[in-house]
Amino acid sequence: MARVDVIMPQMGESIAEGTVSKWLKKVGDAVKRDEPIFEISTDKVDAEIPAPTAGTLAEILVPEGQTVPVQTIVARLETSAAVPVGDNGGASRPAVAAAAVPASVAAVASAPAAAAPTVSRAGGAAGPPGGATPARPRSDGPAGAGGNGLSLEERLRTKSSPLVRKIAAEHGIELGALKGSGVAGRVTKRDIESLLESGAGAVPTRARVPASLHEGPVPEAWPGDTVEPMSKMRSLISDHMVLSRHTSAHVTSFFEVDLTRVARIRAAKRAEFEAANGQKLTFLPFIIRAVIDGLKAYPAVNASVAGHNVIYRKQYNIGIAVALEWGLIVPVIKRADELSLVGLTRALNDLAGRARAKRLQPEEVQEGTFTITNPGVFGSLMGTPIINQPQVAIMGVGAIEKRPKVIAGPDGEDTIAVRTCSYFSLSFDHRLIDGALADQFLAFVKKQLETYPEAAL
Repeated sequence: MARVDVIMPQMGESIAEGTVSKWLKKVGDAVKRDEPIFEISTDKVDAEIPAPTAGTLAEILVPEGQTVPVQTIVARLETSAAVPVGDNGGASRPAVAAAAVPASVAAVASAPAAAAPTVSRAGGAAGPPGGATPARPRSDGPAGAGGNGLSLEERLRTKSSPLVRKIAAEHGIELGALKGSGVAGRVTKRDIESLLESGAGAVPTRARVPASLHEGPVPEAWPGDTVEPMSKMRSLISDHMVLSRHTSAHVTSFFEVDLTRVARIRAAKRAEFEAANGQKLTFLPFIIRAVIDGLKAYPAVNASVAGHNVIYRKQYNIGIAVALEWGLIVPVIKRADELSLVGLTRALNDLAGRARAKRLQPEEVQEGTFTITNPGVFGSLMGTPIINQPQVAIMGVGAIEKRPKVIAGPDGEDTIAVRTCSYFSLSFDHRLIDGALADQFLAFVKKQLETYPEAAL
């Protein structure tokens, strides 16, 4: 018999830890190779982790709810096959279960750890306070070097636990300017407590928002109430939504869009389209196409704010909010402007399906430049969605339904007709986008959809 280690995988270059959210097997259970045995939650994505080899789950070393660094042994499998020492099941197992630490991260992690955090200069424009780590919709911009104006090492430092980020925010400390003793220079709770005890006068700080302005009194449970901790995903969503409201000056505009023309095109072509492509044709690909045209016409809506600089994105990466039973996630259609309606439909269905099955990879929820959320599928008429940082706008699509409308007849007379309509909302960052520009963008999208060419499908 041989023991095979099961490790906490590294789900992306900037990920240094993960939380075991659920064990799908218990000690003594037989498992097949590639069969999911536990679920993890990180700052980027939730995922099911497969067994590196067939065998029996002999030990669980990390319980549910515990957060550990990547490469930590979380369990051991017992297998009858002879396994070479250090092989852990063979190199042919899925990469997600044994992802090696990238050289760039390893170089940072191998540097001597300081006994206490030290201050270093943050290069370029710093990101949002505490690191803009999105949660559910978890799409926080580029993960490669230079994202948000920070080096890889400086960005890794901001990927601290929610507790550390909260303490830093309360004391106005910029995590990106510190070098901690954790993996890849991450700032730990012990680091920040030591720093506060020694005095934080030399630590770069940001303008503090008094806690009383954004933190109300903590409610107490009453007799008969049930108290449960937030899931990892819900906790991250909470942090990200509050961060976004503190970062951007939110304003929302609404337009009613007549989708009758798109509905007729869709009805006429739907059977042929679905038979030829094996994909269900919805309104969303038409809307995405109109939005992309709008972003090209109004580049400020496809941008990010970096201090007093504006980054105009040259890629059109459209995030689509997907509701899950346990939260919300925003997979991103990369370079959506290069896709046809067929390509957009396939990308939408693929990403949404894998999001619900917990099969997304970290890079598939990163680098969005604009987000669309579609609460209308649940019957909502309109809403005021929160901006997905570090983007500057998010569009909501309300319920698409038939309504009586007054329209001009062929002779100019008013007549009442049944039209297929929806309310579109645009929440935008008033630091960059003024109301006039936001309305021009929505008016453009409205016109594109109301005059959609039949030949486009």
